[in-house]
Amino acid sequence: MAEQYEVLSPWAVADPIPLRGLAERVPSLAGKKVGLFQDVKRAAKPILTVVERKLKERYPDIQTSWYAPQSMSASELDPKNIGKFQDWAKGVDAVVAAVGD
Repeated sequence: MAEQYEVLSPWAVADPIPLRGLAERVPSLAGKKVGLFQDVKRAAKPILTVVERKLKERYPDIQTSWYAPQSMSASELDPKNIGKFQDWAKGVDAVVAAVGD
């Protein structure tokens, strides 16, 4: 007698809600101010330095604004620090974040 196997699909039931970003994408970076958020890991700054150079090659009229937190924790959300972060975020049209791992 031949053995029988039940074959199960590895796919889970998908959430019907479409994925979306945290904010609406800007249609173009031309003429925009791009924020470069650098975490405290040592590779983040070299990564963003290259990103900044490439962005300026592609969009010569963009401006960049760097932001680097002082510690690895979520200290920027601390009430004494959040104002500085919010002011920076309000002053940019888009943000590129680098985690230097």
